Amino acid sequence: MNYRSIIASLVLVFLLQVSFAQPKLKTGVWRGALKTTSGTDIPFNFEVKDNGGKQELFVINSTERLKVTDVVTKGDSVFIRMPLFDSEFKLKLEAGNLKGNWIRHLGERDALIGFSAEPNTSWRFTATPEKPAFDVSGRWSAVIGEGAHADTTVGEFKQTGNKLTGTFLTTTGDYRFLEGSVSGNKLYLSCFDGGHAYTFTATVNDAQTITDGKFIGTSFVQAWTAVKNANAKLPDAYSLTALNPGYKKIDFSFKDMNGKEVSLQDARYKNKVVIVQILGSWCPNCMDETAYMVNYYKKFQPKGVEVIGLAYERTNDFEKSKKALQQVKNRFNVPYPLLITGYTSNKAETAKSLPMLAKVVGFPTTIIIDKSGDVRKIHTGFSGPGTGEYYTEFISEFEKLTSDLLAEKVEASK
Repeated sequence: MNYRSIIASLVLVFLLQVSFAQPKLKTGVWRGALKTTSGTDIPFNFEVKDNGGKQELFVINSTERLKVTDVVTKGDSVFIRMPLFDSEFKLKLEAGNLKGNWIRHLGERDALIGFSAEPNTSWRFTATPEKPAFDVSGRWSAVIGEGAHADTTVGEFKQTGNKLTGTFLTTTGDYRFLEGSVSGNKLYLSCFDGGHAYTFTATVNDAQTITDGKFIGTSFVQAWTAVKNANAKLPDAYSLTALNPGYKKIDFSFKDMNGKEVSLQDARYKNKVVIVQILGSWCPNCMDETAYMVNYYKKFQPKGVEVIGLAYERTNDFEKSKKALQQVKNRFNVPYPLLITGYTSNKAETAKSLPMLAKVVGFPTTIIIDKSGDVRKIHTGFSGPGTGEYYTEFISEFEKLTSDLLAEKVEASK
């Protein structure tokens, strides 16, 4: 082969590489917006980065950075699969912007929500916000919903200039990391985590009252109001459910992800403090609890603690549930057994699978069992890292309870 042929071949290879090179998302911060049935957008920001020839993105919610590595570009099509909650984006690149759908796989059906995003956009709600009329930092007693469906919550907000972060705490958990702004007398907050998406808007009447609030999801709108109250608090999370009369213990036998039956009667759990975690892969608060529980297990398992996760998914199909749960196991490197109960996430059905429980108020629910096999406490919900001091207080209290139970002697009669 002569030099001309070699050069021609190299040029051809280069041209082929260029022709087949896939377009990339522009690196930097983007603004995404989900379209709701009410016509209001749910905005959030994400950052695109290049990593060793591949692209990944980070969903931004206050101090949280949710890493997403499954980003695939084919021609002008972009496919982004979220790491948890079984959802994905199917999008088109049009003049540098993204348009398409966020698809939530909800067991036996899919929900499609319109989505668009533009690069080089770090603002969330307002590009040029007005000077805030009030500072809403602090604790608020907030009511979300109306009538029989009203839920009394605790709002915790931190405002710096226009920027606003915070969350709402409820008896079954929290609304995780919310981020937004205050512009004039208008308040805006939103969150997207791959499983849930919502925004809060309201009018700040003065330093003590928030009215005309709207809590907006992709397919619903609820009213909310708030009054500043430094002493606002929720009921004790250990008081919301209990065992039925006559019961001191719980029992169950469910399959692990390999199809092996696991029971509290197994030798692994004899004379151990056991934590039973009622969860679902669809539940953000459950994921926050799982992230904590993994580190908790590493700390306390050598001292005599075991943890079992009982998964209640949106389907009772074993293989579909296993697929969803595998994402959780991989994401958090869960070292303890995760059991597929075969029951769905309906609270009544969950309670039916554990008839010793009086009721299941919410997900997650955590059952603490002593070394004799007796249920000592049941904790409803989970206040995650987005709740600040509530999270650290829970950890301190929970780990002290664990240490106290480990120090107890098992009675011979038992």
